[in-house]
Amino acid sequence: MLVRIRFSLLIVLGIVIIASCGKPQNLEYRDIRNIEIKALGFDKSAITLDLVYYNPNNVGITLKKVVCDIFVNEQYLGKYTLDTLMHIPRRSEFILPSHVNIEMKGIYKNLLAVLFNKEILLHVKGTARIGKAGIFITMPFNYSGKHTFSIL
Repeated sequence: MLVRIRFSLLIVLGIVIIASCGKPQNLEYRDIRNIEIKALGFDKSAITLDLVYYNPNNVGITLKKVVCDIFVNEQYLGKYTLDTLMHIPRRSEFILPSHVNIEMKGIYKNLLAVLFNKEILLHVKGTARIGKAGIFITMPFNYSGKHTFSIL
């Protein structure tokens, strides 16, 4: 009898814990800051930048891994990968320091459009592994937006 009561309490506790853990909301992109060219080459180049995001969730989360493809004006620019643990406080902005390797053939295809247009279409598609208390899920994300950009 005592074993049944303990087992029933354990099941009820498990259901309450699972019900209280709703699916986390996607992180919201806010801004790009501090763009720097680290290496410039004919085939590949590297840039660093700070991505500003907002965590709309009511709890802090841990970001474990990000993998995404970056497109500028519908041309593949490169792949971004982050493989480190980062704690993100609840309902706050945070900065994600980033290093992106760029395939220059994507730049060469629309170099004139990038040089003479004041706007570019930035498209980022990938997945982020986020979690809490050691339990992680993979969430897809897809961002597309116009940004002002000037080299000259």
